[in-house]
Amino acid sequence: MFTKQQKIEFVNKVSEELKNYKTIGVVSLSAVPDRLLQRVRNTLKGEGKFVLGRKNALERILESSEQTKKLAKELTGTSAIVLTNKDPFELYEMFKSNEIKLSAKPKQIANEDIAIKEGETSLQPGQTVTELKKAGIDVQMQKGKVVIAKSKVLVSKGGIISTAVANALHILGITPFTAMLEPKLIESQGILYSNDVFKITKESVLSDIAMTFSKARAVAMELNIATPYTIAAMIAKAYRSALALGVEAKAYDTGIVEKLISKAVGEAASLGAAKAE
Repeated sequence: MFTKQQKIEFVNKVSEELKNYKTIGVVSLSAVPDRLLQRVRNTLKGEGKFVLGRKNALERILESSEQTKKLAKELTGTSAIVLTNKDPFELYEMFKSNEIKLSAKPKQIANEDIAIKEGETSLQPGQTVTELKKAGIDVQMQKGKVVIAKSKVLVSKGGIISTAVANALHILGITPFTAMLEPKLIESQGILYSNDVFKITKESVLSDIAMTFSKARAVAMELNIATPYTIAAMIAKAYRSALALGVEAKAYDTGIVEKLISKAVGEAASLGAAKAE
């Protein structure tokens, strides 16, 4: 238990340390296993640190600097301050690379479909077979081995995991959940980064650009707006329309005569075949 003087010294010390780091953030520790936090702290060692403490102390630390005042309001629930000179995106990637798999627990809500696939398992016959059957899994014994006879979705996305299903998943070694440190808000050199920003990837940006371009090109084509990206298609479309109109009007012009002759030959052949019948 810290004395009042020790708390003051702690706040003053860390407040002074803020000046030594270009990236400062607030991370959520709610539902974060101790082993995950320790794993990330070990990875960050030498390149930064986590500051843990009571909410009031952490608030005073962040409010000691104009740059980090806005971070203080993010100290809801169980949180910590992270100090580093890493780029914010590097920091997030470090968090992401240290995420861990977690087993399912009864009454948890599935954030995606939880399914099993048919096939042979490494399980030995015994009580485990009974536990799997309790979860509604079609289990068979083949040549002394436990085999899942049919693939099945045990819990649909949004569904509640039962005790039987949680036990079965544990037996099968299926860990459907992941845990990682989530930054609530990060300040780096005067710029604030929310958690949503880190979800933007190169692939998602390229996909959004391609989709937007495709929609814009379709609109331009519909409105007959000539651009470097629509002009070729517009000319081709105009040529096809002119050709169709020329054939319909029986205009004897280059490119149309050939089609008229081809059409006439086809009609003549059809007429000849009809008379032969």
